[in-house]
Amino acid sequence: MSNTRPEFYRFHNGDKPALQFAQTEYDARLMGLRAIMDANGVDAVVLSSMHNIAYYSGFLYCAFGRAYALVVTAREAVTISAGIDAGQPWRRGATDNITYTDWQRDNYWRAIVHVAGKGKSVGIEGDHLTLAQSEKMRAFMQPSSVTDIAPMTMQQRMRKSPAELEIIRAGANTADVGGYAIRDAVKIGAREIDIAMAGRDAMELEIARRFPDAEYRDTWVWFQSGLNTDGAHNPVTARKLERGDILSLNTFPMISGYYTALERTMFAGEADAASLKIWEANVAAHEYGMSLLKPGASCAEVTLKINDFFAERDLLQYRTFGYGHSFGVLSHYYGREAGLELREDIDTVLEPGMVISMEPMLTIPEGQPGAGGYREHDILFITEGGNENVTGYPYGPEFNVVG
Repeated sequence: MSNTRPEFYRFHNGDKPALQFAQTEYDARLMGLRAIMDANGVDAVVLSSMHNIAYYSGFLYCAFGRAYALVVTAREAVTISAGIDAGQPWRRGATDNITYTDWQRDNYWRAIVHVAGKGKSVGIEGDHLTLAQSEKMRAFMQPSSVTDIAPMTMQQRMRKSPAELEIIRAGANTADVGGYAIRDAVKIGAREIDIAMAGRDAMELEIARRFPDAEYRDTWVWFQSGLNTDGAHNPVTARKLERGDILSLNTFPMISGYYTALERTMFAGEADAASLKIWEANVAAHEYGMSLLKPGASCAEVTLKINDFFAERDLLQYRTFGYGHSFGVLSHYYGREAGLELREDIDTVLEPGMVISMEPMLTIPEGQPGAGGYREHDILFITEGGNENVTGYPYGPEFNVVG
């Protein structure tokens, strides 16, 4: 072996398996990105986030302290990956790939310059590129100008292709499978962690059945009980269920970077009158909110109408967050399509092809009647005539007082 250690090289090891989407899907996404580049006078884009690299190339990286990129020019699209991943980024990507070595610092940027060149008009993700990496970008690329293209890529990702809608539908179906497994596992005295594992295992098996050529990672469950239901993102504990506990079922299957979710209020064995009153009000808000999701409605408009619904029932003060968000290449590890969230400060108008949840949540403080967190969550496709609900697991007291 030569004593000359390269700064970067191509390691196209083995054959590419079937990717999650057809090559034409990735080509269309890159065409959309190049249209953004042309409209903004950008010569080369350096994408650094997990969600954008996955969206445009199909490769979902695991950083573990290392930097990754997708460099796109008018003619090339190349992922830049670390040597620790060997040939996997090329096999699991729809684009070319270059591996950078760690024999000397900043070979990552040398590989990027090899593709993008110096002195160009560069597009970056302003919400992801760190200050340290931004300084290196300027030192190595010597750009003539820098443009933040992150908001424009988010706009592109918000509008789903038919292939994306298909995988999101499969994810919603898988979330339902996890929900039923959790319902079967709910028993007085069972631990949150054991119930959560039942749901996760069922979903991973379902994903493997539906997508035998995929990679499997990141599917998870948050199953909360009692006080632990007060926050939507509270981790699972080893708490044992007690009769009369409020429960929160949350299943999150991940399929090739695509996130879906099912969230339901439940009760262990029985629900008291005060709890039922709040639960039924939240279900009513959920149903009302879903009826508002149609083309032409703005996120802010929908939010304000649900606010009024809760205010009329003297419950608005218990609302904890916005009423819904987009779906696609995102998760709690990475990514968010912040332009499509049901909040007062988001003016985005709903269009066919968008995907959004309806998930009102009320949190009643400990010590008050009906204490706990109440949340229902369905995934809806915006259609020409209104919406299509792709979540199947039932909500409300009739089905979800269990154990």
